[in-house]
This record gives sequence, C-alpha cells and structure tokens, in this order.
Amino acid sequence: MTASMSRRSLLAAGAAATFVAASAPALAQTAAGATPDRAAILAAMKRATAFMTDEVAVGGGYVWNVLPDKSRRWGEIEANPTMIWVQPPGTATVGHAYLDAYHATGDEQFYAAAAAAADALISIQHPRGGWNYVGDTAGEESLKQWYGTVAANAWRLEEFHRYYGNATFDDAGTAEASQLMLRMWLEKREPRFKVAVDKAIAFVLDSQYANGGWPQRFPFVENGGAHGHADYTPYITFNDDVAGENLEFLIYAYHGLANRNRGDARILDAINRGMDIFVKTQQPQPQPAWGLQHFPDTLKPAGARTIEPQAFATHATGTNIKSMLGFYRLTGDRKYLERLPEALDWLDQVKTPQNLIAPGRTHPTFILEGSNTPVYIHRKGSNIANGSYYADANPNNLIVHYGSFRSIDTAALRQELAQLTAMTPEQATHNSPLKARPGSLNLPKYFTLQDVDVWDMSTDARKAAAAHPGRAAELISSLNARGYWPTPMTTTSNPYRGPSPKEVTGGEYQTTRVGDLWDTSPYQTDFPVEAISTQAFIRNMGDLIEALEG
Repeated sequence: MTASMSRRSLLAAGAAATFVAASAPALAQTAAGATPDRAAILAAMKRATAFMTDEVAVGGGYVWNVLPDKSRRWGEIEANPTMIWVQPPGTATVGHAYLDAYHATGDEQFYAAAAAAADALISIQHPRGGWNYVGDTAGEESLKQWYGTVAANAWRLEEFHRYYGNATFDDAGTAEASQLMLRMWLEKREPRFKVAVDKAIAFVLDSQYANGGWPQRFPFVENGGAHGHADYTPYITFNDDVAGENLEFLIYAYHGLANRNRGDARILDAINRGMDIFVKTQQPQPQPAWGLQHFPDTLKPAGARTIEPQAFATHATGTNIKSMLGFYRLTGDRKYLERLPEALDWLDQVKTPQNLIAPGRTHPTFILEGSNTPVYIHRKGSNIANGSYYADANPNNLIVHYGSFRSIDTAALRQELAQLTAMTPEQATHNSPLKARPGSLNLPKYFTLQDVDVWDMSTDARKAAAAHPGRAAELISSLNARGYWPTPMTTTSNPYRGPSPKEVTGGEYQTTRVGDLWDTSPYQTDFPVEAISTQAFIRNMGDLIEALEG
C-alpha cells in the first residue's frame, strides 16, 4: 500500500531527472529551442525501446530500477533476477507506454513490445483473473523463496511479509494490468488478450461484496493474518483508491466491450453498487467520516497493517468526498451529495491542533472512533524480528515512511460541492460516460501522457501544458550509447543477509526509513547511483510522443 505507486501519482510528479551527457551541438540546439524532426524523435524512441525489450526485460516484464551491470534490480523491494513487477511503474505501465508509442507512430516495434509486456502479465495472472504485486518467471516456488527471505525482512512493508498466493487490488496493479489487457484486445482483437480481459473483469465482479465494496485481496485465504493480527485483506478497502480504480476499469470495459450498443448489465450493476458503498459506509453523526478499511458486515471502520489502527482516516475521508462529487457528475443522483457537508464539517472539527500546524499538516491522519482524538504512529526496535509499530497521542518522534499528518484542501472541496449542488442533474452529467450510449465512447488514445480517467474517453488525453521547446532535443542527446536514459536512483536497500536477529542492534530507528543492516526496506540515499529506470523511460517516451504530436 504505497501511496506514491500508481500511474497517476507518477505522472503528476513531473519530468524524471536524467543525467545529461550531451554533446555541445545538441546543447546548443536545445538552447536555441529547436525541435528535432520526426525521424530523429522516432529513432530515439525506437532505440530506447529496443534497449528495454532486449536488455532490461525479463520474459517481457519489468521491475522499476536496474543497475547498468544488472547486478541488482528493484521494484518496491529488491527483486530476484527472474522477477517482474506489476505495481506501477512496472510491467503494465511500461506496456501502456509502448502502446502509446504505437498510437503515435504506427510503428510495429512498439506494438510488439506492448504485446510482450502483456504476455508477461498473462503468464502471472491469477487463475481467478487478478494480479499480485509481483510475479516470478521461474515459478511459484522461486517466488515463495523470495517472500520468505528478502520480503520477509522488509520491516516497514508489511504487505510483503506473507505469501498469500492470491491477487490484490492494492497499489493499482490489477487495475493497471486489466486496462492494458483491454487496450490490447481492442487494438488488434488478438484472442489471448480477450481471454485475459474477461478473466480480469470476472475477478472484479466476483470479488465485489453484495453491498458494493471490494476487498484488498481475493480470493480469500484461511488464517491470513500476520504478526498476531487479524487478516485485514478481506475488509472493504478505500485505501489507495481501490474502489475508484475498479470503477474506472469497469467503465472503460462497459464501453470498450459493448456489443451492438448494448453494455454488459453485470458491469453496470457492479459500477452502481461500487459507487453506493461510499454512501453506505459513511458513518452517522457525530463522526460522518470514513476509514481506510471497513468491516464488510457492520460497515464500521477497521484497522489494517500495524501502522493503520482501527480509526477514521482524514485523507480517506477527503478522497471519498472527491469521489462522490464525481459520482454525482456521472449519475446526477443527489444521494452522493447529501451528506458531504457533514463530512466537511467533521474535517474542520478535527484539524491539526494549532501548535502542530506546519506545511502539509492540515489534519492528523487517524482519528479515534468515538472521541475525535488524533493518534500518531511510532515504532521501536531495529528490524522485523524485534521491532513493532504502535499508535498513541504523542505527536513527536513519528515514523517518516507513513504520514501521521495529511494535507486536505477542504475549502476547494466545499467550492466544488457548492458548484455541483447548484447544477441540475442534466447539467452535472453533461458528457458523463454513464449517460452515453454503451460503446459510443472510445478509450483515451494515450494512457501515459497525463493522469487519465473516464472523462478523457474519446480524447487524445494529452498533457495540458506543453513541454519546454528544447525537451525533445535534450532527451535525444541524453540517450546514452547503450540506449537508455541514465537516471540517479535516489533510493536503495540493504541486500538480504539472512534472518533478522531478535536482539536490537545499535542505533536509533524510530524516525528512519530503514532499520538495521538486516532490514531490506528501501530508503533514500545520499549517494545516488546510476540506474535504468522504468519511470524515467515512461516519462521521457511521453515527452517524445508530445513532440511528435506537436
């Protein structure tokens, strides 16, 4: 559950930093603002793609960062040589970038690369249709070995401490892969992609509770808890926009797979129930808010990882308010607006105390049920074997890898609510994909140039702001002799060195991103090294596509 690991957050972060080793003529060209011709841009895209497919891919799939000598590879955690990553910006996101390049150029090299990425995902698709965070081209036993060693010792990444053997909606991996399968099927109607997308749709439909909520993982496993805690993965999950990602994919599928202007009634029903769970889980007064997870039976807030206590979550509440404003635009049904003023008033009641206010700290993250008391997250120990997380009322010495404070713009939410409240349902639903005839809208042309959503259907979905005039020349000149953009890798991790010791080792790890030398969690380094980055590749390819589009 990494807040930063989704395509939309990656694309919103801006252009990737790249080591530039350009020749003087190239720099002069950039300074002059000249744009290379189409042939030069296409040649750079093809060379960068060839390097990725021929040198970086493993069975057609990708991780996030690879050292130039390929001695170490990382996704969210260090990966074995045979592993591929599903979480963005992994295999599916790279596949989307290739397909975008194909749409921009018509060059079959890019389609072949996209198909190879999709095939890699098909090879690790769960039989029920979803995806795990990762897969291993060497098979399940190899993956279990990794879970029992590298992953098991990543102290702060609790979602990796157990091999579930199922699939997850967390971190948009299943949504990202499902959307790629849909795009691939619609592109050339190759049957294997239709099989994969049908399985993905079945996974989303089968995992949905009757009340409309989605769990974090599916199918459910017995005795799925960890560290002495109950298994939270069957709980209705809002964290990391699980419901929003599923709704987006289902709306794309509702139009993309419509047959003779008839949409799949099962998909439409799932969409409506998926929106309604937001209404059902909003709690009554005096705390009309949401948690990150909710119990499927009582619909009350539930805890999850040990860094996520059973409490209301202010950022989940703000996100759900934003989602419900969107649901009114989709449907014109005012039930999605009715209780939003209550939620906004509650957010104002639980603002960060005056003595703790700082930039980015408008609200404490967690508010206890029944008291409106904020709690903050701490840890003690030095690794997974001797350490633990806990919540209390002390706002000092907080963990830094999970925010105990959030930034929520309630004024902007109130303004949007007022604007939508003043609209008639007909006005609000203008251009709504749920009001359009099934099959009348196409998927966006591009998926990696900006943060796309269902409102971009039947558009190019290009960036709102153009890159600076010299960007294409800069990218062409900085593509190195091997064919990749050297990128500073600002995070690293300790190599796995065996099971973590039960004795606390020296040092203070309350406020660090990593514990002792046995902790395999990623951390920010003061000494970045050069790496091959999928994130940089995706962004740079997007900028070159924009240059082609003019």
